[in-house]
Amino acid sequence: MNVPSLRARLGRFPRIPLGACPTPLEPLERLSAPAQTALWIKRDDCIGPAMGGNKARKLEFLMADAQQRRARKVVTFGGLQSNHARLTAAVARNLGMEPHLFYFEPRPRELAGNLLLASMLDAKMHFVPLGRGGGMTLEATNRLVRLLAWLFVGRAYFIPVGGHTALGCLGYVAAAAEIHSQVEQRELRNVTVVTAMGTGGTLAGLLAGFTLLHSPIRVLGIDVGKLWKGCPASIAHVAGEVCALLGEPQTFAPADVPLIEECYVGPGYGIPSPEGNAALRQIAQCAGVFLDPIYTGKAMAGLLDLVAEGNLEGDVIFLHTGGIPGLFAFPQIITHPT
Repeated sequence: MNVPSLRARLGRFPRIPLGACPTPLEPLERLSAPAQTALWIKRDDCIGPAMGGNKARKLEFLMADAQQRRARKVVTFGGLQSNHARLTAAVARNLGMEPHLFYFEPRPRELAGNLLLASMLDAKMHFVPLGRGGGMTLEATNRLVRLLAWLFVGRAYFIPVGGHTALGCLGYVAAAAEIHSQVEQRELRNVTVVTAMGTGGTLAGLLAGFTLLHSPIRVLGIDVGKLWKGCPASIAHVAGEVCALLGEPQTFAPADVPLIEECYVGPGYGIPSPEGNAALRQIAQCAGVFLDPIYTGKAMAGLLDLVAEGNLEGDVIFLHTGGIPGLFAFPQIITHPT
């Protein structure tokens, strides 16, 4: 399948445009790397409403489906600094729907970062301290929260954490086609796309997209906090569902999922790591680009380590998935950098 035919198949699905595409692909010229490596950044932080982020790509398809179903309320969930929850609330408000956001932890004394923005959007926030899901699969967690949502909210359009569905992942099939075209235009070679992995939907969509295109581009996910057991199996399953949805059935095994787990997580999900904090300061000072301490900072720390160790060569593209509001929930990173 080529890029035009893939885009034609994506065009069969209802979609609400939420930002200008393609997002920029920029060189990180001042960031030091071995001579055989060139670093790039794909600016998906620039897409979408309410301070943007990569989840806008998924919400283009998911919220179009909700609108077609004439939903009046939309429900999703995530961690306290969930960018997906903030973006879902913003899009819902723009479409005249009432957003309900469920969080895994007790309500903080003060709302900061993404929580503050969700409050400004008048999202209905439900704090249910279920823990961070490490002992459950993603699918089991979605079923549990769907039940809670029915009890708390009633009838509503339910979006799993991170938009982790085959329909939502079509957004990153579209992104794979976009990246493939940009790589060809710039004549990049031996390309690896590196992305943070939280729920795995972005990784699943890219894996499916590059596979359908028979693209030589590799993708690599860096785990930013082990939230659920069996993540590779979940990602493999959704990638297969995405391909089937587009009329090209593919089977992926967990071993096919290019994922580095646990190495760059630091203290855990939602907790900044010293290495991630150092990476986000380095990118700010070398490129004038802000990362966040929960997702992109940790993933960038992993990328820089892999490059330094000689484990990534050629043209390396960092997918900046956004998350800037999360930076403001941890001001000590700026005021006490060491």
